[in-house]
Amino acid sequence: MSYLNRLVRRRDGEAINSAGGRSFPVDDWTRLRRFLVLGTEGGSFYAGEATLTRENAGAVQRCLTADGARTVAEIVAVSAEGRAPKNDPAVFALAMAAGAADDATRKAALDALPKVCRTGTHLFRFAMFVEGFRGWGRGLRRAVGGWYAGRTADELAYQAVKYRQREGVTHRDLLRLAHPGKTVSAGNPTLNVTTEHARLFEWIVRGGDTKGTPEIVGAFTQAQEAATPEATAALVREHGLPREALRSDHLASPEVWDALLERMPMTALVRNLATMTRVGVLAPGSSGTARVVAQLGDADRLRRARVHPIAVLAALRTYAAGHGVRGRGTWNPVREVVDALDAAFYATFGNVEPAGRRMLVALDVSGSMQGGSIAGVPGLTPRDASAALALITAATEERHEIVGFFAGRGGWKGGTRRSYGWGEDGITPLAIGPRQRLDDVVNTVSGLPFGGTDCALPMRYALAQGREIDTFVVYTDSETWAGDFAPAAALRAYREQSGIDARLVVVGMVSNGFSIADPTDAGMLDVVGFDTATPQLISDFARGTV
Repeated sequence: MSYLNRLVRRRDGEAINSAGGRSFPVDDWTRLRRFLVLGTEGGSFYAGEATLTRENAGAVQRCLTADGARTVAEIVAVSAEGRAPKNDPAVFALAMAAGAADDATRKAALDALPKVCRTGTHLFRFAMFVEGFRGWGRGLRRAVGGWYAGRTADELAYQAVKYRQREGVTHRDLLRLAHPGKTVSAGNPTLNVTTEHARLFEWIVRGGDTKGTPEIVGAFTQAQEAATPEATAALVREHGLPREALRSDHLASPEVWDALLERMPMTALVRNLATMTRVGVLAPGSSGTARVVAQLGDADRLRRARVHPIAVLAALRTYAAGHGVRGRGTWNPVREVVDALDAAFYATFGNVEPAGRRMLVALDVSGSMQGGSIAGVPGLTPRDASAALALITAATEERHEIVGFFAGRGGWKGGTRRSYGWGEDGITPLAIGPRQRLDDVVNTVSGLPFGGTDCALPMRYALAQGREIDTFVVYTDSETWAGDFAPAAALRAYREQSGIDARLVVVGMVSNGFSIADPTDAGMLDVVGFDTATPQLISDFARGTV
């Protein structure tokens, strides 16, 4: 009978979500943005990775059919502005666009290749994806050839020694398919394939003598033959060789890592903190620690390097734990580095203008929010990630309250911390704020009790407790199924009974097709969790400027 009731009482426009409950289907453009930012790696509690990927690919295809130029522009914007934790979803969507039936869409996608595929690894992934949607015709060959010819010989040489292969695809493979010297000169005479380019292409394809190539190529071959770590460190300092260009047996040397740190890109720095701690470069009071702390504190450099908050959060959780997610390798975390990562998380969002409104930030801590992972980061669940995002609001807005919620049977159990299992509803006020360290806050939320999903609870709680709220911000996977009231209906009831024209922002933490926000209500907004543009968008919407 309960299933029948859900169907009968469903409002116009509502759909049955993956959990069997009532939500609103999001439109394809929202689905596209969720996919580009969150991806589908790791799946969700109710839908596996393969299912989500198929569903999202269908949404991408419908967007391409409806407006190919707009779709490509959206892909470029999310990728180029560093709004997503990983670039793979954008690369996949661009490969789909490059295989579209419409000539203009294919051309737009191929023209956008250098903007989305900025590294050799991105290009390798594109080549793997695109073969599933089209053959290697003249346009694709020309675009890939232009990717190589559009860089200076020095820039391309760095790509060649740093990004050498991905899942079996190499620069040699792509150069033999694209023939940059021929396809570029025929299709884009403004791109100049120099003699140095030609010599570099020859070396990449056939190897051998490095004469006539940029100096980093010769340094790479010397590093591969270096007899001692000291010799490798000297080559790194002189030529700026990246870690990937070095012999693996020399990467246990503190001297090599100290040399790498001098010019290490920001993304590489964030990824290699544990290794540098294990080998002794990072230690309390060391010069290496001072350099790392200074770099992590440079907000402009973080943004220029497109370091995403997820990357910082993942690094912080792992580094502060002192061991890998899968238990391989241990180290003693350096406090200064942990604190610098904590501060860097906030800096990656930029300066968010406060809305100055009364906000209730509600974190869905139901069982389904423990399923899957954000952007495929091991151990980083939607539940944990939502707590981190909530701190951005806490750091920005003076008048806010943060609660966790889950559903079952019974009444309010606010403030208690015992495990309710599936027995009773739970609204737990959370005494968390930006003065707490980020990993501590995430651990606090991870320790909350589990239950079902009833996204109407935050509005019902505010009404029952007499809270005056201008904007509800709910972080959820929208797989709501428990309770007698739909979230949109609960918001309307709050408006009517409180006399406050309250707004609702739904922060989607999973790349599925559902939202609790009613698309016909201008006072409700659906946004994507961990899009770096989201905190400012929440503030603007709460203020009524969007």
